[in-house]
Amino acid sequence: MKLFRRLSTSILTVVFSVSLLGASGDHARFADLGHRMMCVCGCNQILLECNHVGCTYSDRMREQLMAATQRESSDDNILQAFVKEYGTTVLAAPTMRGFDKIAWIMPFAVFLGGSLTAVMVIRNWKHRQPALPTLHGTGQALDQYREQARRETSL
Repeated sequence: MKLFRRLSTSILTVVFSVSLLGASGDHARFADLGHRMMCVCGCNQILLECNHVGCTYSDRMREQLMAATQRESSDDNILQAFVKEYGTTVLAAPTMRGFDKIAWIMPFAVFLGGSLTAVMVIRNWKHRQPALPTLHGTGQALDQYREQARRETSL
């Protein structure tokens, strides 16, 4: 009898632990997906962090997300369903497919291009010879120019 109680208690403990692990997995998945989406009310906040009082979108979207994670849909299917219903603005970050790759590549490409351009301009400035006027003649010619400048600028 004692063996039966110990065995049943052990089995119940294992079953309860496994069910809690599954629930925490759903919660972690819910949190992950909720942080990958934006609230569409116009607040420009992450879905799970939307703090507008009386926001009509965030509560409904959270409930939809919870139901979707409990149905065991894949993450991509859940995100696609939200994009289909709310548009691409629901995604917090662009996907890595198709034209969206440009959104990931362009900031790095612009930074690299700007850095290379700056390096080239600085090198050109560094190696450029200063433009000094060359005077053909002696100091006497220079004195003539100075005298002419005084006459033309005097009142």
